[in-house]
Amino acid sequence: MSAKTTPISVVIADDHPIFRKGLRTVIEQSAGFIVAAEAENGREALEHITKLRPDVAVLDVDMPEMTGVNVAEALRDAKSPTKVVFLTMFKEQDLFDEAAELGVMGYVLKDNALSELIQCLRAAARGEHYLSPSLSSFVFNRGKTMLTFEKEHPALGSLTPAERSVLRLVARQQTSKEIAAAMNISVRTVEHHRLHIGKKLGLKGAQGVLKFALEHRSIL
Repeated sequence: MSAKTTPISVVIADDHPIFRKGLRTVIEQSAGFIVAAEAENGREALEHITKLRPDVAVLDVDMPEMTGVNVAEALRDAKSPTKVVFLTMFKEQDLFDEAAELGVMGYVLKDNALSELIQCLRAAARGEHYLSPSLSSFVFNRGKTMLTFEKEHPALGSLTPAERSVLRLVARQQTSKEIAAAMNISVRTVEHHRLHIGKKLGLKGAQGVLKFALEHRSIL
């Protein structure tokens, strides 16, 4: 007799009750899943995820109080083990790029959610990425944009891994103190990294690194 497998636990967050109910029904009717909680806004979703630590969180991108992006940022900063799946009505490259930056594992159009969700949840739980097939061009566009960006700024290749990490965190508008805590280094070391980044990239002025990072946030 085969051993029982632990079901994949899921938190659902969407501010539309009927749509949320539809998602819950699809998940609960599929073998190997359990809905740990539902949320009608981002703040409630974050509370449930933090407390319950589900395997996967399904987040509507556009929610009140905290957006899906805000929740994903908070989970990333807290180093949460929960995998995030975004649901959206919009085919927007910028939003996809931001999701990729945040480490979101699944990206599904709401129009396709009921038919694609289970496949997406299984992939995310395995640590694999899932993207609605109709959005596959976003991957190509992002790769093309990154290649162009690196050609335009060849000095990026001279940044050390630590400097690249600092630059990404600066792009998320984190202070030197917050970056130091996230990377487990001193504030002084962060400031040294920022100075070296500015010199290597030829950025001028006290806010040069911040300005560059914010302008290219979706690519870094």
